[in-house]
Amino acid sequence: MTRIAMTNSPGSTGTVRSWYFNLVLDAPLTPEQSDLLDGLDRFAEGGIGLQEGPGYTGFLCVVRAESLTAAIADALSRFEDFPGVLVRSVVLDHVDLASNNMATPAVVPADTPPAGAPRPSWA
Repeated sequence: MTRIAMTNSPGSTGTVRSWYFNLVLDAPLTPEQSDLLDGLDRFAEGGIGLQEGPGYTGFLCVVRAESLTAAIADALSRFEDFPGVLVRSVVLDHVDLASNNMATPAVVPADTPPAGAPRPSWA
């Protein structure tokens, strides 16, 4: 019986886990972009799902990575083959903060502006 030693890969910093966040687009998808999306293998892999509503187009993301930064980079890299689609922002709402075990009294969700502050136009 051969034994194989399990080691971390170079640059490994931790355990791979699922990260939850939303990517908000700067504009609704055109019919041509919607058709193209259906054929993009990088989106068919899973982990990113289109969400559309009045005044809102984005992608709900559940991406496995070692860090939130790596997960966001992975998700954004999928847009390289999606011409004309621009991601305006990355959003962690209160549900995402809880899912990511990041909700603390020191972290205020983006959709809850400080008292007296104007709400963003996309909220």
